[in-house]
Amino acid sequence: MIYSSIGYYSLILGLVISFPVFFFSIKNFRNEEVLDYKIITFSFIQLFLVVISFFGLVFSFVYSDFSNETVFNNSHTTKPLFYKISGTWGNHEGSLLLWLVVLTLFIFLFLIRSKGLLKKYRILTVLFQQIIIIGFFVFLIKSSSPFNYIFPIPSEGLGLNPILQDPALAIHPPILYLGYVGSSIIFSSVLAATTLNYISKNWATHIKSWVLASWIFLTLGIMLGSIWAYYELGWGGFWFWDPVENVSLMPWLVLTTLLHCILILEKRSILSSWVIILSITTFTLSMCGTFLVRSGILNSIHTFANDPERGLFILTFLFILILISLFIFLVFHKSDNQNSSSFFFFSKETSILINNWFMMYFLSVVLIGTVYPIFLDVITSQKISIGPPFYHKLIIPFLIPFLIFMAIGPQLKWIKSGLEGKVYLAVIFIISLLISFFIVKNTNTNFLVNTILIGSAFFLFFTTIRDFFLKKLKGIQQNIAHFGFSLLILSILFNNIFSSELIANLKVGESTKNDRFEIIFNKLEKFEEKNYILFKGNFSIIENEIEDRLEPELRIYNQPNIITSEADIKTSLLTDKFITMNIVHNEEYFNIRYQVKPFMIWIWISILLISLGGLISLFKKKYEK
Repeated sequence: MIYSSIGYYSLILGLVISFPVFFFSIKNFRNEEVLDYKIITFSFIQLFLVVISFFGLVFSFVYSDFSNETVFNNSHTTKPLFYKISGTWGNHEGSLLLWLVVLTLFIFLFLIRSKGLLKKYRILTVLFQQIIIIGFFVFLIKSSSPFNYIFPIPSEGLGLNPILQDPALAIHPPILYLGYVGSSIIFSSVLAATTLNYISKNWATHIKSWVLASWIFLTLGIMLGSIWAYYELGWGGFWFWDPVENVSLMPWLVLTTLLHCILILEKRSILSSWVIILSITTFTLSMCGTFLVRSGILNSIHTFANDPERGLFILTFLFILILISLFIFLVFHKSDNQNSSSFFFFSKETSILINNWFMMYFLSVVLIGTVYPIFLDVITSQKISIGPPFYHKLIIPFLIPFLIFMAIGPQLKWIKSGLEGKVYLAVIFIISLLISFFIVKNTNTNFLVNTILIGSAFFLFFTTIRDFFLKKLKGIQQNIAHFGFSLLILSILFNNIFSSELIANLKVGESTKNDRFEIIFNKLEKFEEKNYILFKGNFSIIENEIEDRLEPELRIYNQPNIITSEADIKTSLLTDKFITMNIVHNEEYFNIRYQVKPFMIWIWISILLISLGGLISLFKKKYEK
């Protein structure tokens, strides 16, 4: 109980500290030339108090303090220590407290890292960020407090959903939140810069670091969530266009677009309007993601909260912030010095701009696919779920020119270029199409579309490899990121085309087979673990006279009483062998799902390469022209 009390009063004090931050910021904005260190001091105190509050919740989970309602609803005495700790943010209240930790951390880091920039710009950024911080303080204290008490005190908790008790998912939310909350600093910064007419090359260089950091964290967070879904949910896939997957993808698409616009702003002092709008959009989508998940209105296996009142608070708060940002944009923003006539078609910035429009199209498709079922439910009470075919049909045709422009763009110069001396691009493209043709010709897929799509991905793949050898360290961050993206697309396409599966109901001693492999159910073992009963199956997979042994599991948890299926995956450089089992009838017959998933490991490697490209950009002091 003591830890919850400390956490609660620290949270209250953190809110109180917002007022001296406001006071000294406004005073300093009017009167002095140098930033008042009282602002930095009080920002640090606020961060310290919020961290204390967060650790108060952590210790409440560690010591199973069931007088705390959040702990009671999301923990259990038999839960391993690691998952007690991660359970802190595996719920609505704790996750929002973690948001607040990151919000206060980022504004403090901003003040430390923005030395040398215009004082008024730094102060205005603090003020805008404090508005967001106060909103989250009020939200937490009023309607989502993680420190509510229960009396009489229960002797045991309800436990955490077992599918959330996973190492990947334990670190997935904090990393994802670092990406989400990073957009708040970008948002506050761009509003401050717009108000002061401070958007310039120097500002672009400064804010680029924050965009990169947010983008890297969001990329890694999405990857960890995808890995978790792959081996924990038993689907055997890495992306299912689930609504909560989509709400993390949408800000990533905008952040990627924003990053490339900032590069143009840094080089040519144009597209400032794009930068402002994309910064506002990124933050809006990050907040909307919070609203959609926490309101419980999404038809998603990820949705664990069901409280529209909380979602309404977030939505109202977001609406106010959007109105403020639009007012600032319309009143204070001055148009770019150069218009579209300054763009030459064969130039690096034009290729970036074209692909930015493609990214906005991809965003609109994902947005429509995510929110349309919501509006349909409100208007007609009809519940539908939009699946992969919708996204594939609308995205794939436009992915082809996107990849082509992505390959050609780095070969062009800034301002004005041409294709003279670039015959190699045509040669690489033809070779790419030929390779694609030989790969696709014997498959049962759409021959023309897949040939061109895979060919376009190979085109990007080979051009980046060429640049590695010819340009060496020049633009290496770009080459690594683009190479990673080409590898990602190729891995996804090969995974989709060459995957196979066999589904059957078997009992111990039975077997099944198709024209490719045979599955034999050898035995079933039962074990008593600390907080669940374990059934482990033993299967022989015979393919081309080669035998593999796989052991999927069923876990029956005692608190909460839930059955989960744990896949067994044998991973190699080229193929994953994936098997799950589920009870069909009286623990005698089991539904067996065996899948062969090519190039799965390369999907994760490619995302790491994309993130590595961003990381090099973040820490590289000198950017090549």
